[in-house]
Amino acid sequence: MRSIAIFLFITFFSSALFGQKVVIQGKITNLNGQPVPFASVFEKNTSIGTSANSEGEFKLKLDPGVHTLIFKAIGFSQESRDLNLQRDQVISVVLMETVYELKDIIVRTYSEDPAYEVIRNAIKQRNFHLNEIEEFTAGVYIKGMQKLLGAPKKFLGANIDDMAKQIGLDSNRKGILYLSESESKLSYIRPRKYREVMISSKVSGSNRAFSFNRASDMEINFYQNLLELEGLSPRPFISPIADQALFYYNYKLLGTSMENGQMINKIELIPKRSADPVFRGIIYIIEDSWRIHSADLYLTKEANIQFVDTLNIRQEFIPINAKIWMPSTVRFDFTGGFLGFDFGGYFIALYTDYDLNPGLNPKDFREVLNISREVNKKDTTYWKQARPIPLTLEEQSDYVKKETLAKKRESKEYLDSLDKANNKFKPIRFLIGSGYNPRNRFKKEYYQFSSLVNSLFYNTVEGFGLNYKASYSKRIDSLTNKFLRYTGKVRYGLSSEKFYASFAAAIPLKNSSFAINAGSDALDLNNQESISQLANTTNSLYYERNLLKLYESRFVNLSYSKPLGSVKTSISTEWANRRSLQNTSDYTIRNLARRDFTSNNPLISGSDLPMFPENQALKLKFRASYAFSNDYSTYPSGKFYNPSKYPLLGINYERGVNGIFGSDVDYSRISVDLTKSDIKLGLFGQSAFWLGAGKFLSNNKLFFMDYKHFLGTQTLAYTPYINSFLYLDYYNFSTPDQYWEAHFEHNFSGFLLNKIPLLRKLKLNEIAGFNYLGTPAHKSYSEFYLGISFLNFRTSYGWSYLNGKRNDFGFRIATGL
Repeated sequence: MRSIAIFLFITFFSSALFGQKVVIQGKITNLNGQPVPFASVFEKNTSIGTSANSEGEFKLKLDPGVHTLIFKAIGFSQESRDLNLQRDQVISVVLMETVYELKDIIVRTYSEDPAYEVIRNAIKQRNFHLNEIEEFTAGVYIKGMQKLLGAPKKFLGANIDDMAKQIGLDSNRKGILYLSESESKLSYIRPRKYREVMISSKVSGSNRAFSFNRASDMEINFYQNLLELEGLSPRPFISPIADQALFYYNYKLLGTSMENGQMINKIELIPKRSADPVFRGIIYIIEDSWRIHSADLYLTKEANIQFVDTLNIRQEFIPINAKIWMPSTVRFDFTGGFLGFDFGGYFIALYTDYDLNPGLNPKDFREVLNISREVNKKDTTYWKQARPIPLTLEEQSDYVKKETLAKKRESKEYLDSLDKANNKFKPIRFLIGSGYNPRNRFKKEYYQFSSLVNSLFYNTVEGFGLNYKASYSKRIDSLTNKFLRYTGKVRYGLSSEKFYASFAAAIPLKNSSFAINAGSDALDLNNQESISQLANTTNSLYYERNLLKLYESRFVNLSYSKPLGSVKTSISTEWANRRSLQNTSDYTIRNLARRDFTSNNPLISGSDLPMFPENQALKLKFRASYAFSNDYSTYPSGKFYNPSKYPLLGINYERGVNGIFGSDVDYSRISVDLTKSDIKLGLFGQSAFWLGAGKFLSNNKLFFMDYKHFLGTQTLAYTPYINSFLYLDYYNFSTPDQYWEAHFEHNFSGFLLNKIPLLRKLKLNEIAGFNYLGTPAHKSYSEFYLGISFLNFRTSYGWSYLNGKRNDFGFRIATGL
């Protein structure tokens, strides 16, 4: 028994000793003693490693024993250290700048720079290296930091100093705006399928927030021909070793060096045309295997990037085995400025613990991303142990300072003080601004009262009037961002002397939503609501064009929506008493001699006879849409299906039920629509289309508002939708029969105008498109247009044709892109 006890004790002690990690830490500098930021530290012949922070400090945990550590950074010679680690150690590492020599190459004669031979070989091997990995898993640590580098004291009347104090900036309005960390396990199988499971997440200043960091967002693969940088540019960027790279780049060999017996070629990238979507900088390519060793590239405003002035991309690779190299670190550094605000920051991804034969199940990749509710629950002790890249003193201070601020911001006293300042009634804002919007942030209650000027209107049916709306909302689940909303609306016309009122409620349920809307209102005969209240008021008063046609409805509407997997479904029912309305006012500011108001009957403009008798209608509507996507992401707020490369298919059915609750209508209509909004065509931009067709299966009895209506435009300004027309009359093409429509638009993403020096800086996008509508009554209607978009605005010029004859033409201005 004694020997067994001794054996068990020795076994336990040995296991504990073996499981204990030792910490090797220190600082990496250059010969001048300056830190080498974000240098890589890896154990030789493994993917166990870390990265230094922005001050060159590193920390790595290893098992006790003999280890060979590799220290490397772009532009520096690799340093190797053999260490016998039995206890924690602190070391200093000095990296020397790599000397790249040209002397062996100058001896020979070349008709072109020798870099071209290297690049051509790299291009030949590009596809092989892109597809050489069948599968892998890796751990990914991501840290992101954004800083405000400078700001004015006041901006648009707001005191920036006060705002800076609230978010933890210093007295000069400088400091960290955003700091976050995350750990994930990343899995990959061919062809280009990723799955990410977030393990932990931390955001400075918020214990409830989840990091924006995604391993998939950090992917930058120069073996692809084109690289999409979502949000930074509407067009992709051309890889330095793309199949057509020689058309876009000039190359210059800066020299070669040796590393572990392999020759590394240092090649400068020089754009042939400054406005092309290309990179600048240095790429390092290994001789013979022609794979990328590392890259230090950047994009500037000349490449028409948005939101930032400069983006620097640094990527390093390490050998996983004798044949395979994988990324070890990827770093994005950025700087920018806007209206006196200067900012900068970085995101870095550290890849470790690669497994090239994990035996993955393709079925598991239906879930692309998994973020559970527990990932942001890890405490400070966990992060001190798990964090591979040490925090700088500034980052440590930011976590401590903003944790205190976060507790203060969540207190009732602090929230009440903010509400007290916000809830002051300001007459000018209520009259002509954003209205009055008091709130109780502690109770998560919000009120909105519309401004008076936005509630005023004029139309020929009601005259001058008020259409006033107020609402109340309460956030009932912060994690899923669900709100309970109630809305009340009153409407009164001075000329018609008619008063309307309605009430609506939107009630979120567990995995669905329910809504009710009841009351009375004056509604557009075209249920697409093509023309806004302001546009009709302007056209009526200044141009004597009463485009909006109204009818009276007293209604009750119930709706319910619920996703069924990747299929979204909704069903609604409505009972309404409908009455036609006539014009009661002919007031206009400008009385144009060659123009008169038309009647409220859009089909007989010269006669104000009632368009239809008073009637009741009971309607049932159903819609289901399917995106042909089985891939989904799981968030703390639920499961969400990802966009598909295939179009979205929608099926609609509407039934007018006769005889129930006095309903007079008796019809049924079915329709289908197919749409896709992001068809990427590489450097040539992207396209979008919308196809629709429908048919009334029966139309025994229905009224004009029951027809199929279309999204027309008769005003200069409009809000663009993919299924909208630019010149279509709001009412004359509505049909009680079958119809088919098609819309197509292509955005060239600056492909043409970016080549013109003076226009290039405006970042204009060229647009071309057409629309088509066919009905039995009007046969063929079509539109063609060209346009230019800038920021949030678009101007277009086009023509419309009815049965082959020109129908209309002119400019259109769109907002709200």
